Amino acid sequence: MFEKLEAVEKRYEELTKMISDPEVISNQSEWQKLMKEHASIEDVVLKFREYKKAKQAMEEAKEMMEDKELKELAEMEYYDNKEKLPKLEEELKFLLIPKDPDDDKNIICEIRAGAGGEEAALFAGTLFRMYTMYAERKHWKVEVLNENETGLGGYKEITFMVTGKGVYSRLKFESGVHRVQRVPDTESSGRIHTSTATVAVLPVVEDVEIEINPADIKMEVFRSSGAGGQHINKTSSAVRLIHEPTGIVVECQTERSQFQNRDNAMRMLRTKLYEIEKQKQDSEVANARKSQVGSGDRSEKIRTYNYPQGRITDHRIGMSIYQMENFLNGDIDEMVDNLIAADRAERLKGDEE
Repeated sequence: MFEKLEAVEKRYEELTKMISDPEVISNQSEWQKLMKEHASIEDVVLKFREYKKAKQAMEEAKEMMEDKELKELAEMEYYDNKEKLPKLEEELKFLLIPKDPDDDKNIICEIRAGAGGEEAALFAGTLFRMYTMYAERKHWKVEVLNENETGLGGYKEITFMVTGKGVYSRLKFESGVHRVQRVPDTESSGRIHTSTATVAVLPVVEDVEIEINPADIKMEVFRSSGAGGQHINKTSSAVRLIHEPTGIVVECQTERSQFQNRDNAMRMLRTKLYEIEKQKQDSEVANARKSQVGSGDRSEKIRTYNYPQGRITDHRIGMSIYQMENFLNGDIDEMVDNLIAADRAERLKGDEE
């Protein structure tokens, strides 16, 4: 581990010189690339320097302990720094775990009603509201890209983009099947129903990350449905894109402009194609090391919302929270933090093996 840390520190020092070089600064794309790398390893280097400083202080205090007059003070210094070292070592191990390159990206989230008919559609709406309220707490922006509403206010499906700092790092573990157990308003006998909704959280990618051949795309336009007044129903502003090599179909109808809808649909298509490539890479990693938390298989039941007991249980980490109302109002940080911690611990364990 310490050889790796020495190499990282050396690279950090090289980068520090390079990003101050006028020739490098004149090449903005190269400079930005180096700045990004510099920032990505800065935390590790600063923590490593903190570790080395504590170790040096401990060694110096050990020498001072031979002086009778300084012995008591030196002992305090020695044991104080000795106590710090194991904690700093653990922190360094976590910092050395490779960071997910998508963590800082914005996301496109798809929520689809699963088993349970209208009740599943209402639950999809509940989840959308929960993520919207969480985004508000984080000062993120939410933009609906496509929606298929039901008569009672639920959603057969809804696709939206969330933009802000570190969105993917906080929401990536939400992908999977969410199960709800509650008594529907329409149930006169008070019988508890079980319904599901699937959530897919996909990192938004830039044009340069995914190249799409325009000849591979078939575009269809149609009249938008749903709320929006006379205009939205009279013009063919809604866009459907079909990526013929993969069969992926995306739709966008929330904007009045056909151009804006096509732009959003292209963003959705790039994101889906990127996700296919990402899943291929992830499956290769998973073959070597099975992560307990994972990035969320859409077919995997990850969480149950039990209304009668006021309990939310995440099945991947075995954690339950008994604050249903707060949770559904976007107070999900405790769960998110524990999922991130469990994933880190699992990845650290995998690296040690």
